[in-house]
Amino acid sequence: MSTLTATQPTLPGRVAGLLPGLAIVTGIAVTAMALDRIPGIGSSGIGVLTVAIALGMLVSQFASARIHDRAAPGAAFSQRTLLRTGVALYGLRLTLHDIAAAGLHGIAVDVIMISAVLGTAWFVGTRLLKLDRDTALLVGMGSAVCGAAAVMATEPVLRAPPYKVAIAVATVTVFGSCAVFLYPALFPLLGLDPQQYGMFVGSTVHEVAQVVAAGKAVSASAGDEAVIVKLLRVAMLAPILIIIGRLVARTDKDETPGKSSAPIVPGFVIAFAGLVLLHSLGWLPAAAHAALLQLDGVLLALAMAALGWSARISMMKAAGPRPLVLGAVLFGVLTIGGYALNCALNLLPF
Repeated sequence: MSTLTATQPTLPGRVAGLLPGLAIVTGIAVTAMALDRIPGIGSSGIGVLTVAIALGMLVSQFASARIHDRAAPGAAFSQRTLLRTGVALYGLRLTLHDIAAAGLHGIAVDVIMISAVLGTAWFVGTRLLKLDRDTALLVGMGSAVCGAAAVMATEPVLRAPPYKVAIAVATVTVFGSCAVFLYPALFPLLGLDPQQYGMFVGSTVHEVAQVVAAGKAVSASAGDEAVIVKLLRVAMLAPILIIIGRLVARTDKDETPGKSSAPIVPGFVIAFAGLVLLHSLGWLPAAAHAALLQLDGVLLALAMAALGWSARISMMKAAGPRPLVLGAVLFGVLTIGGYALNCALNLLPF
């Protein structure tokens, strides 16, 4: 017993072990946030999370194996604890009023599009493109719900390795960025009024920042409508993760009997839903809410920097072009299928 105790690091020792990795991740995240403030980058819709993971991957390639070994505990802490905390705090960006404001039209189009994109990701990704389950679901979640944030929220449920997360983030970023420029250019040809266009944008574009850029490029009212519908998609993140958690737990148990699985309802998903409710009730002071949103942005940037740092370009190359092909297919479902669905729903009386 004494020998076991002696080999276990003390709390100060564990904290000290985290410091090298946290220092590296913090440096990458701070640089990414500074780059995101540059007008050309900040207004492009790419977002600080994508910049953080790209910069993390770049810096990682020039670091020695010794540095990677020393940074591993802090990077792992950022990928797990900080990531889950950041995803939970993301709930403070939503209220039940946002969900109600979208109306039956917004709820219907979001539910149908999310189901169609995830179903396509699973079938095309795993059956036709022969991708592994994790990559297909990560790309699908990023396309269906809210880009990089959805990819990160899904990672703890799947327990996917960092390089798969990096692949998914890169894929959804490419096509989400295309939408920022494509959608406003197509607006005169779509036959939609600004509110209908905003509904189309909010239900089909990947990232929240990209939705704002594509919506407000047409008009302020289109941008407002797009954000409301988009936030409804974000609100669906929690129930979708619960469903995926159940399916993954069942699959893992069938494939590996006796294997311990993740909780059916992860704690950070419960916290996410609870913070949505807390924000809806207005019990959180405005100053505290603003501070927590800033903290959330920092935590997510740190997590993305850590994911980029832990990813290996060699592993991403091994995946080949198939994730990008899947992203392109899902982009087609979102743009063409989403436009057709929105036009059809516009004919209904609600």
